[in-house]
Amino acid sequence: MFDGFKSLFFGESGAVHAVAADDVRLAAAALLVEAATVDGSLEGVEGALVLKLLGERFHMSDEAARALLAQASALQKQSNQLFPFTKVIVEKFDFPQRINVIEMLWEVVFANGQLHDYEASLVRRVAGLLFVSDQDSGAARQRAMARLGLAGPLV
Repeated sequence: MFDGFKSLFFGESGAVHAVAADDVRLAAAALLVEAATVDGSLEGVEGALVLKLLGERFHMSDEAARALLAQASALQKQSNQLFPFTKVIVEKFDFPQRINVIEMLWEVVFANGQLHDYEASLVRRVAGLLFVSDQDSGAARQRAMARLGLAGPLV
């Protein structure tokens, strides 16, 4: 009974228990899945980019990245909150690594060449939960856009 109240007031859900405190890659992957699915499904260019980012940034084989993506996708569907995932990242990643997570999120939301309000809002909320300033998030956004070959403001 008290777990239900704790969940209600402190934002904890079954996802907190599903993400081991030391599995920061799973927490980051769940946030990437959330970013990819804000405006649709995980299929297409955004899903492919999430898979690529997981492999590159976490030095994983394609098979390991696919397994992590599947696990993160299932976990993200079980949770309606960001805090359980960002909490693990804040505890386990240093500041430059947290900025790297924000940069990956920007890459995912820009993957289709468009930025929707919900996507921008998600990245801003995650940046706040990761204690990444607007200035650092903006710089990460510019790097992500440059990496994707995008220039100027996107709507």
